[in-house]
Amino acid sequence: MLDEIARPDDVRRQNRRLILGSIRQHEHLSRTDIVAHTGLSPSTVSAITTALIAEGIIGENRGGDPAETKRGRPQIALALNPEIATVATVELALNLIHVVLFDYTGQVTAEQFRHLPTLEATTGELIATVSSMLDELIENSPKNAGPLLHISMGVQGVTDAASSAMLWSPITPDTNIAFGNALSQRYGVGVAVTNDCNMIAEALRWTDPQNYTEDFAAILLSHGIGMGLYLKGKPFVGAYSSASEFGHMLHVPNGALCRCGRHGCIEAYASDYAILRNIADEDEKAQPIQGVDAASFNKVADIARAKDGPERAAFAKAGQAIGSGLRSLFSLIDPVPVALVGPGAGVFDLLEKDLRAIISGTSGWGATEDLNIRCYPDEHPLILQGCMMTSLLHLDTHIFAPGDAPVKRAISA
Repeated sequence: MLDEIARPDDVRRQNRRLILGSIRQHEHLSRTDIVAHTGLSPSTVSAITTALIAEGIIGENRGGDPAETKRGRPQIALALNPEIATVATVELALNLIHVVLFDYTGQVTAEQFRHLPTLEATTGELIATVSSMLDELIENSPKNAGPLLHISMGVQGVTDAASSAMLWSPITPDTNIAFGNALSQRYGVGVAVTNDCNMIAEALRWTDPQNYTEDFAAILLSHGIGMGLYLKGKPFVGAYSSASEFGHMLHVPNGALCRCGRHGCIEAYASDYAILRNIADEDEKAQPIQGVDAASFNKVADIARAKDGPERAAFAKAGQAIGSGLRSLFSLIDPVPVALVGPGAGVFDLLEKDLRAIISGTSGWGATEDLNIRCYPDEHPLILQGCMMTSLLHLDTHIFAPGDAPVKRAISA
């Protein structure tokens, strides 16, 4: 048990994190429930929860269950204090910035969308727009809102391993954008800048731990193709970058042109723009279109379902590209559960046969015949939830460490 770890400070910090995480997962728990969920001793739970209450991080609800009250002393439920902190999430996608403020319980307190032509925007314009949106939301936050203590940003692109900058993205011409430093200096809080697919994986791991815990891949099938990968219970990142660029793995040498500027990437065959390009029989070396209308994509999917033809063939080619990438991935790490996310997940019925036919080549040492694939057609809620959990878990682990309770003050820029 964690009570037995050698260093007392590490023990207290880890035990506090366990208790906060357990309450966050179940919303309301008695001390007895916390003991059952965490495996910590009653005395440890009592001491830590008493300290957390004194610091204003959690609170007591003495209402209890009326039936329990009649039988004896009611259990006292403990819950997170929503007013102790605010976290901000920022989603940066093609031509869209979405900023949301959450309280410490994970409830939305303010939200704003802004359309911006990202392909024409400079670094300064992107940072200024995000900052102005945050300023506006903070200024109009409820009076009882807690202080802003962390910002998480999910971006469509490659980020550095330190989660502080966007190194490259197909949605903007500028590179090495130091969002983390800029926002941290402006708001005086920690900032995490991460690949949006990693945030999708974090959200799935939190919301569905039965299926996504130790080893799994979350693959985004949209205008771009990306992947968030968990191995041995930890997110996989590269030595220098977020890595896991599934969409830019080589599928066909010197093949179709991808948005990244290279040829033959999986994305150049499996993304929405690639599917439409194949259907129209356009030159595969031509510059990819930027942005695909959802209605148009759904229309060609319906045609592919209804009859054989170029539409069905294009989706089959996309399934082959994704299957090829998964086969290569599984050759390195063994088969793992897969979550398909985004518009492409909504047309999995058109991809599945060819996808599974390709990856079946790894069946000699892995259970790919029964590969578990689940689909989530809307990626945006998952990106935001992953960002939110990144910030809230940062508070639980670092900000609310033993003896480091936040000062109670109104939220301000």
